[in-house]
Amino acid sequence: MAQILIVDDDAQLRESFRRLLAQEGHEVRTANSAEAGVRAVGEAVPDLVIMDVRLPGMDGLEGFRAMRAVEPRLAAIIMTAYGTTDTAIEATRLGAFDYVLKPFDIPDILALIDQALEAGRFQRRAVAMDAGPGEAAGEGDDALVGRSPVMQGLYKAIGRVAGTEATVLVRGESGTGKELAARLVYQHSPRKDAPFVVINCVAIPETLLESELFGYEKGAFTGAAARRVGKIEQADGGTVFLDEIGDMPLPIQGKLLRLLEERSVERLGGAGPRRVDVRIIAATNRDLEAAVAEGRFREDLYYRLRVVTLWLPPLREREGDVDLLADHFLARQAREMDVPAPGFTDDARRALAGHGWPGNVRELANVVRKALIFSRGAPLGAGEILDAIHGDRPGEAPPGDDFDAALGRFVRARLTRGGERVLDEVVDHFAARAIEEALRLTGGNRTQAARLLGVSRPTLLARMDKYAIRVQALVSGRPPGRPPGRG
Repeated sequence: MAQILIVDDDAQLRESFRRLLAQEGHEVRTANSAEAGVRAVGEAVPDLVIMDVRLPGMDGLEGFRAMRAVEPRLAAIIMTAYGTTDTAIEATRLGAFDYVLKPFDIPDILALIDQALEAGRFQRRAVAMDAGPGEAAGEGDDALVGRSPVMQGLYKAIGRVAGTEATVLVRGESGTGKELAARLVYQHSPRKDAPFVVINCVAIPETLLESELFGYEKGAFTGAAARRVGKIEQADGGTVFLDEIGDMPLPIQGKLLRLLEERSVERLGGAGPRRVDVRIIAATNRDLEAAVAEGRFREDLYYRLRVVTLWLPPLREREGDVDLLADHFLARQAREMDVPAPGFTDDARRALAGHGWPGNVRELANVVRKALIFSRGAPLGAGEILDAIHGDRPGEAPPGDDFDAALGRFVRARLTRGGERVLDEVVDHFAARAIEEALRLTGGNRTQAARLLGVSRPTLLARMDKYAIRVQALVSGRPPGRPPGRG
């Protein structure tokens, strides 16, 4: 649940927003003027402000400036009903997450609100280092937990690079905590009160990624009805975090190289480059050296990005950290579920220590959460941990002969039929199945489903849209939508 402030002089619109967002589980406050909105922010800073540009008295732009003076990292969506978007564009330059033209479609605005809330969480939610349960990390904080020698080395490296302007490349296997490391660099940098814009190079379709990053001018392509500022230009003065950069398409890599070399961007359809002042932090779990050798990643960009490299060690190399992490996740997830933390038996700790954790810290967090969901209040034992690791729960379908046979039949059918996207179709089929099961398990709660799947909420929403998955159909028992190519 998030706290959202609606600022608009249209009483009907405020009430419509209030009802809509309350149905999504959010707490909503409203204000009928910019002055009232500024006072509301001063009383209690919300997670997101949705504000009109044209207001009686102080206009929305002035109001946004005043709100940012109270909370420099305040997330905001600006609305306008007028054809000219100059003031809304100026608002994004001042740090607003985005702007929308009235009238807007409800699914679109809800998706944008989800993205803005996620961006605000990245920017405002603190990340602690080396925090055990009840120590440095507060109840609302995230934490990069670990006291092993390799983690101590990582903390020192973050401390050294954070205060510089150097480009940082964060590397490590999936689930090791690269996002947390990137946020720590940002939060300990001189730019900590400026925008922190997160761009997942996988979650955004390739056809939209260029315009999302660099923006476009009116008429640049079919459907470009108004000028739009790109995320990089929007982050001017702040930091851009490019997640999964190893998957960035080659044509866009060239534009990113220009940004790093010349500190400028050019909107699609633009007349020339525009200067921007941003720090780049990138992350990947890909083998970039192999990608360079195979021509999938530009060598010149590779060397530009790796000015400073932070390596996130896999959990199997972090001696003694599994116990500390398990206690941390149990305490945190018990708070989120509002249940007592039952603790672990000695057998459970031996089971935790004996697992190889191929999914790293993310896998451990999910195992602890799953074991807690099915626990009955007693300390978690080895059986609960092993069940959570291997999926042996009543009502679940663990991998076995039937599952393998079904998988084999599906793959053989696709191979027999042939085509150019056989592997993609197989991956899509089972990715969609995993998403559907996570949504069923959480009763349709997208945030909890994203946690179970180990992805961000925007990534989950993008995949749901790709596969035409509808929560209502899943929780009501109707057959869900199916992505193209699924049998």
